[in-house]
Amino acid sequence: MNAASVLTEVPTLEALLGRIDETRPVLERNVNQTEADRRVAQENIDALIRAGAFKTMTPRRFGGYEMTIREKMAVTAAVAESCGSTAWVVALSNVCSWLASLLPDQAQEEIFGADPDAKIAGVLAPSPDVRKVPGGYEVSGTWPWATGSLHADWALVGMVIPDDDGNVVDQALGFVPMSEVTIEDTWFVAGMKGTGTNTLVADKVFVPDHRQYPVSRALDNEYATEHADESLYRSSFAPVLTVILGAAQLGLGRAARDFVMEKAPKRGIAYTRFERQVDSTAFQMQVSRAATLIDLAHLLLYRAADDIDEAAAAAEKLPYVVRARVHADTSESVRLVREAIDLLLTAHGASSFADVSPLQRIWRDSSTAGRHAAVEPLVGQEVYGKALLGIPYEENITPLI
Repeated sequence: MNAASVLTEVPTLEALLGRIDETRPVLERNVNQTEADRRVAQENIDALIRAGAFKTMTPRRFGGYEMTIREKMAVTAAVAESCGSTAWVVALSNVCSWLASLLPDQAQEEIFGADPDAKIAGVLAPSPDVRKVPGGYEVSGTWPWATGSLHADWALVGMVIPDDDGNVVDQALGFVPMSEVTIEDTWFVAGMKGTGTNTLVADKVFVPDHRQYPVSRALDNEYATEHADESLYRSSFAPVLTVILGAAQLGLGRAARDFVMEKAPKRGIAYTRFERQVDSTAFQMQVSRAATLIDLAHLLLYRAADDIDEAAAAAEKLPYVVRARVHADTSESVRLVREAIDLLLTAHGASSFADVSPLQRIWRDSSTAGRHAAVEPLVGQEVYGKALLGIPYEENITPLI
């Protein structure tokens, strides 16, 4: 086991959140370095390893915490209160650990056996440059937007599955050590600057059969893991991959709300007689509206997480219409937080956009992450509307439901 991992017992959610709260001075001190370097400060990573933040979705068999989806999202949100980029890396690394935990034992042992804190950067979009070889597949290609690539131990790469004649018959997720791929530095963006969401590059990398599984089966809740008793790894595939994209937004919204409320008693409103923002009815209403939007975002996103967790605990497949609702709940939650942050920036004033203000960073991080294709609000609404109206899954606009 990695010497940096000092925790041996599974903590309660409250205990883990307490440990993450203790990392806040480190994460906040390093926010500017993380943005300037375009990678999460190593001190942040080390502090969160010690806290256990990278173990939330790793099987307990390997020293992980095997938490519920709701608990995992609470952890991400807590990190995001201090640093959006760090939280995004925690979120995506953990969900990639969940994906790796759907593999058979041999693969799980290779990934987590030596290090339950193993970090994985992944891209689901498939490369078509795949050739069947004895014992597995030979894969080449480029996979843009692999969050956490600069801190990862393993890479998850999407790949097509050809038959013996070379015809594509499926899509799969393959896992290879990071030492077998290279990283192309492509992440130059306005927000989430420090996530290291770069491009993975592979040239004839071997993916053994036991380190890949077909997406078609995963979408139908058929996984390769031999441990059917572990409820977390019965969770519905596409809903998990969708809902985790909203968790960092909750923390960013809370951070923006708390900052504006903390400063309000000490700030006036320019060109008015108000010496304190808190005395303005208009300001009070803006803060109230923003706080309500953030509360609504929590209710929607946690309902989605509970839907997933309850079905997994009962060993039931999440019904199509509920899976579609998870998609809509997530995208709407993200939209609500973005709206709340916009309102808080307006209420706080133009100084929100000063380089020294955390609000402009929170706004950039939320705006960038909130435009991930999987949480586009109009797509979520259409997916859910079609399901509500009885349009079959096969005729919906995406298979990732």
